[in-house]
Amino acid sequence: MNEAKVITHISDWLSSYAKKSRTNGFVIGISGGIDSAVTSTLGARTGFPLICVEMPIHQDEKQITRARNHIDWLMKNFSNVSVETTELTPIFDAFVNALPASDRTQREMALVNTRARLRMTTLYYFAALNNQLVLGTGNKVEDFGIGFYTKYGDGGVDLSPIADLNKTEVFALGKELEVIESILTAAPTDGLWGDDRTDEDQIGASYPELEWAMDFNGDKSSISDREKEVLSIYRRLNKANQHKMEAIPVCEIPELLRKQ
Repeated sequence: MNEAKVITHISDWLSSYAKKSRTNGFVIGISGGIDSAVTSTLGARTGFPLICVEMPIHQDEKQITRARNHIDWLMKNFSNVSVETTELTPIFDAFVNALPASDRTQREMALVNTRARLRMTTLYYFAALNNQLVLGTGNKVEDFGIGFYTKYGDGGVDLSPIADLNKTEVFALGKELEVIESILTAAPTDGLWGDDRTDEDQIGASYPELEWAMDFNGDKSSISDREKEVLSIYRRLNKANQHKMEAIPVCEIPELLRKQ
């Protein structure tokens, strides 16, 4: 991959979309991870106003530090970048306290997704306030491989600049863009659990492994036991999360019923 040309291509695509839509730039949530770091830098390169939003919810301190350091780096290098910090922990806690008690395991997962949806709501507040577009930070494996995102949470965006790039390609762009070292070397995490668990901890496979599984169409009998395990993980998640990747089902009314 020609990283420099891909960077120019994406930034030009973003600029073109903003001009056609007659909007005033972009809004993005900054997590301290590689995907939001690369996407925000690509947005900043357009010259359009870019609002970087911090939205901590019981956040791990290392993630907060990386996010702030990245925003500082962006603002040092791009005059069109600004920052908004919205502390969502009190809102999240109040919401949790208003909910009825339920099964602990199911409740925990539901609340993880709630964090992502609160953040989506916050981003769209700033987008509406400034007539801007919300930038998505999902990569190809997350968005179209295993559906590793929250429906109407981090999946609720206006534009997806890096959704045709694998995670390893996103890291390659990060190096080319000179994203800060602490982000380039950090283990990928969705930051939704309030601890330091990684994406690999949750999924059971690394992104390079998942990228291999996404492209695999060979003879399963010829691969290693680990590759079989990864393939099984990928196919299970891909099947389970099709509801995220397909259009919302619409119940179509037969014309015959309309005439009766």
